[in-house]
Amino acid sequence: MMARRTILIGRPDGTISFRLNFAGLRLAFILALACLLLGVMALKLGALSFSNAEVFAALKGEGSSRAMIVIKQWRLPRVLMALVIGAALGMSGAIFQSLVRNPLGSPDVIGFGTGAHTGALITIIVLNGGYLQIATGAIIGGLLTALLVYLLAWRQGIHGFRLIITGIAVSAMLAAFNTWLSITGSLEAAMSVALWAAGSLNGMSWAKGLPAAAFCLCCMLLALLLGRRMQLLEMGDDSASALGVPAERTRLQLMALGVALIAAATAATGPIAFIALVAPQIVKRISNTATLYLSALMGALLLLLADITAQHLFFPQQFPVGVITVSIGGIYLIWLLLCEAKRI
Repeated sequence: MMARRTILIGRPDGTISFRLNFAGLRLAFILALACLLLGVMALKLGALSFSNAEVFAALKGEGSSRAMIVIKQWRLPRVLMALVIGAALGMSGAIFQSLVRNPLGSPDVIGFGTGAHTGALITIIVLNGGYLQIATGAIIGGLLTALLVYLLAWRQGIHGFRLIITGIAVSAMLAAFNTWLSITGSLEAAMSVALWAAGSLNGMSWAKGLPAAAFCLCCMLLALLLGRRMQLLEMGDDSASALGVPAERTRLQLMALGVALIAAATAATGPIAFIALVAPQIVKRISNTATLYLSALMGALLLLLADITAQHLFFPQQFPVGVITVSIGGIYLIWLLLCEAKRI
């Protein structure tokens, strides 16, 4: 019976494999449909409101010039980037929570997001770089931070709790360094940093969003190809090795992809907290498993919903989406910490 309810996709030698079950596909369809409906709503709402017919006409290139500019040039890039960045954050969170086998093992908790933030700040304040330089700096900062945390946490292997504690310590030091950088830079640089550090999709354009979106999609595809191996690692290194999975190499590959996703997302929009923490946990409570593709879809849905809230809840005042995710995610983190404390 289980064979009829599960689809295995991959190569016979297991180097590339992942599993799809029908329950997961149903949930994926529901999440994708919710993203589509929210996306249409985001294209409709604003200072200039449009009907469904006007939105679909503009998307087909048949609408008025005003609708074409507002919907296709201003709102559509923001909606699509919210979906892609949210998916990247959700998948990154699922990767790290699986590797450390702990719901607190999110990249923004264990410091990798802070490392990307540091790399971007150095590029903005010290090197006075442009958008591509900031993106490169964020990715390098995230990867170097991950390498540092990995080396400090290594003791004949990686233990999840030790990785979390090491990551929190490194994150705290980097946060202090980031504050020092911000207050020692020029006023103009400090203002640019403050706007970027809030985490926002305001001003998103095709030119700014497409490189980050393409990079995130490539990393997510590679992570999906390693999804089956990630599930085997959850059984323990010995069991995974017995099944032919090179445990340490696979863990490093997944960590690199997870860090690349969080760094690319940070570079594109600034640090957006708690999506990576919350999305896999919601999926796990709905379907009892936090698969990568479901976590990605949940992350996309959450970030788009948060961005719509940031734009319209206090209209005409617009808030950065990072303010909404921090406000809600902070409450969730407190609840999660209390739940974890009861198990100790």
